[in-house]
Amino acid sequence: MSLLISTYLVWYDIAPAFRILDEAVLWSRTVDVKQAVVDGSGATKILTSQKEVPTTLKHLALAGLLFCGGTILAKHLPTLVEVLILEHIHIDRGHRYATSLIVRYLITLVTLILVCWTVGLRWSSIQWLLAAMTVGLGFGLQEIFANLVSGLIILFERPVRVGDLVTVGGVSGKVSRMQIRATTITDFDRRELIVPNKKFITEDVMNWTLSDEVNRIVIEVGIAYDSDIQKARHLMLQVARRHHRIMRDPEPVVTFDKFADSALNFTLRCFLPNMDDRLAVIHDLHSEIYTAFRQAGIEIAFPQQDLHLRSIDAPLTALLGRGSQKQDAA
Repeated sequence: MSLLISTYLVWYDIAPAFRILDEAVLWSRTVDVKQAVVDGSGATKILTSQKEVPTTLKHLALAGLLFCGGTILAKHLPTLVEVLILEHIHIDRGHRYATSLIVRYLITLVTLILVCWTVGLRWSSIQWLLAAMTVGLGFGLQEIFANLVSGLIILFERPVRVGDLVTVGGVSGKVSRMQIRATTITDFDRRELIVPNKKFITEDVMNWTLSDEVNRIVIEVGIAYDSDIQKARHLMLQVARRHHRIMRDPEPVVTFDKFADSALNFTLRCFLPNMDDRLAVIHDLHSEIYTAFRQAGIEIAFPQQDLHLRSIDAPLTALLGRGSQKQDAA
């Protein structure tokens, strides 16, 4: 920003032809000028007078330079700050993203203030416009305003961060981008869901990785009623403890949960240190449990029903009898 201003001042003196911009008046504003005057008795008085201050093409051109320079800085400076400074500090990705976003917003705010000041816009001249905008926010733009405020709350309280795995409105995915109005969630099918920031403040949000990334896997298995339950439990624990991704603390647990209609239900509960390869670990556990049960002769149950005929008609009895005789003859 200072480089742009310095360049402008240097070229302004070198190129007198540019002074023609100072002669094209766009509008004027009235300002109060205070001047200290000493009267004949030696007393100092403050006199206030009004003066017309013009806004010319020179101010408009300078405002354009400031706006372009501020836009370039807001786009590239946060990235430089992240690469040169933040990546060398022991902070997580979410903190780096939030810091870069705050730097971008601050540069944008300072740029807007400088542009308004350069073209002669003061608080006294825009306060009525801001008052009208406030009324509009209270009626037609309240949802947008609520999302903007929610974005600031999320930015500073950080209930969700870039890279977190969250569930919002029945949709689960990773937070891929956070902006002042909405947050982008990329689900497991690589689809992007744009969620208004207000939902993160007013609705229930499940953040799977807020404090840590430790998560639990639950594997349910049903075995036949004539199976050895102690052996089945031992095999399931052995499979879980043998897998290199399963945590030792808390250790895996296998429980005998239920006498079901066609099976004895067991549940394996174990923990992963993070969400990486979660589906692959679930696949490995299912495959290894199936292989271990098959080698040990433990049958994995499936739904079955026994049919008992208490009374049947004579023709059906004769038909069943003939079928039985044919089987005996064969």
